[in-house]
Amino acid sequence: MTATVTQETPPPAPQYGESTKRERLGWYFYDWANSAYSSTIVAVFLGPYLSRVARIAAGCGPDKTDACMAQPVTVLGITVKAGAVYTTFLSIAVVVNVLVLPIIGAIADRSAHKRRLLGIFAYIGAAATTGFFFVTEGRILLGVLLTILSTVAFSSSIVVYQSFLPQISKEEERDRVSSYGWAFGYLGGGLLLVLNLVAFTMFTDSFEDKTLVVRACMASAGIWWGLWTLVTLRRLRERPPAEGVARGNVLTDGFRQLWHTIKGFKGYPLTIFFLVAYLVYNDAIQTVINVSSIYGTEALKLSEDILIITILLIQFLAFGGAMLLGRIAGWIGAKKTVLISLFLWVIIVLAAYQLPVGGAQQFMILGGSVGLVLGGSQALSRSLFSQLIPKGKEAEYFGFYEVSDKGTSWIGPLVFTLVYQATSSYRYGIVSVLIPFVVGLVLLFLVPMRRAILAAGNNPPHRL
Repeated sequence: MTATVTQETPPPAPQYGESTKRERLGWYFYDWANSAYSSTIVAVFLGPYLSRVARIAAGCGPDKTDACMAQPVTVLGITVKAGAVYTTFLSIAVVVNVLVLPIIGAIADRSAHKRRLLGIFAYIGAAATTGFFFVTEGRILLGVLLTILSTVAFSSSIVVYQSFLPQISKEEERDRVSSYGWAFGYLGGGLLLVLNLVAFTMFTDSFEDKTLVVRACMASAGIWWGLWTLVTLRRLRERPPAEGVARGNVLTDGFRQLWHTIKGFKGYPLTIFFLVAYLVYNDAIQTVINVSSIYGTEALKLSEDILIITILLIQFLAFGGAMLLGRIAGWIGAKKTVLISLFLWVIIVLAAYQLPVGGAQQFMILGGSVGLVLGGSQALSRSLFSQLIPKGKEAEYFGFYEVSDKGTSWIGPLVFTLVYQATSSYRYGIVSVLIPFVVGLVLLFLVPMRRAILAAGNNPPHRL
């Protein structure tokens, strides 16, 4: 009697636009994982903490007086006011993103292991985020370097992650799937922020070194990010590149493919038009997110616990807002819904400029308004853009898209920094964000979406 050895045949790769509920759930969970970085690091702790470290490095102590914030500090050969250290080096990190993200997208589109690339960037970012625990008051250089590394790794992972959207959902499903992903993100990021709020409230009075609690909260975001990424990596499936696997070296082939795509941009002018509109208005959204913590603590003189409660309110209302605007988009179309949300953003910025010093209640009410429009405006923008990408170039085009996506705005922080440098006023800085909001709204209004989708070779959904 002889035994027959059979080799198990791997399951076939899913078709473009098709996936199982299990795989889509795994995709949602990467938003759940990485949003810890957006909520705990970007929105709450890093800006105020790095500003504190900068003030001490400038020899001024941790005081928040205007004179102390205006003291010069030199890091990496760059001298800026202590109050502008965070936004300055955030802008530098985003300049790096502008240079590398399209290249990373081109490489991902020619790789047969895109899921592996997602894991690599995710764990570099998670490790750098955990490293904020070691940024003590004498380590401003370490804080700046980790800010740059974590921002670039975060954005790189998002490029790969978002490129899965058109591969796992059909045209009519994009708004819903994208909105679910954003909603999961705000829920996950908000849950970790609850835990950090509890820790911050309970332990800041128990430790002589209160910064230890802040550093532990920042490190928790990296740990959360790394652990939940495992769910995504176990559930997402690889798909063969539509343009074919890279021949030889994936890096050089990626550069070559990027150059071909840049030359081919003239064939998709309406896609580029939408991308420009998005880069402008989403840069404004990200600027509000990035500077809200500094604006609250330094301009309005609010305590950190008020700030955390407000950001927590934003997180959970953004979960409902993403679902609500996703539902509205099903009724009137995604483009009209985004235009309405941008008009509401303009009103929010004008209200922020008028907030009184110490106005905790008004700050929280305004934060709730931000939450209602935040998730939906971003989720629907992502689904709209996914309709405008030629098949096989998803990661590459999302590389350009990510230049102004989560935490990677660069025009807004730069303008905000320049205005603050010139006026030493955070209020004038925040009102400067109105310009990209209005310009982006007008540009989006002018985009003929249905014609743009057809020009990219895709089928437009029933409502736009």
